[in-house]
Amino acid sequence: MRAKILLQLKPLKQFSIPFTGLKIGKHQFDFEIDNSFFDAFEYSLVKKGDLKVDVELDKQETMLILQIHIEGTIKLDCDKCLAEFDAPLDIAERQIVKFAEDELESDDLEIIVLSKKENSIDIAEILYEFITVSVPYIKICEQNGNGVQCDREMIERLENLSNPDHQEEENTTGDDPRWEALKKLK
Repeated sequence: MRAKILLQLKPLKQFSIPFTGLKIGKHQFDFEIDNSFFDAFEYSLVKKGDLKVDVELDKQETMLILQIHIEGTIKLDCDKCLAEFDAPLDIAERQIVKFAEDELESDDLEIIVLSKKENSIDIAEILYEFITVSVPYIKICEQNGNGVQCDREMIERLENLSNPDHQEEENTTGDDPRWEALKKLK
């Protein structure tokens, strides 16, 4: 079990930013997110993706300010026709990291509190949350802006199955003789 957990964390190790040796000021970090990133999160909404991440870390005396830009595509399943499609993402967010004597919980979702003993920050979960929150609640091929149309054959099948006349035909062709006796009781 322990080996499996370590194996899952390995792809995320690259998303750790060491800030101890950095001078006060702005520093640039670039990362690439692929399928292995999403595999590390067990119940991820997104299973596949190809994203580029630019992080500008502004180191100050008592805090870090992270300007995060995520751009690329993720694979989603259409809720209408069930086909897989590429959905473009362009996310720009800010994350504030403050230092404290003890690790305290912050009430503000935009602020992370780290102990002064820490020497790096792991941004994998932060990136994962930004990506997951940007996934639309209703995912439809036609609404992603790429000009992709829903699978017409699947839409026709679904419409055919939802047609009440089709359901009656199915019920009459597959009638069970035991139901006939119950219908006579009406």
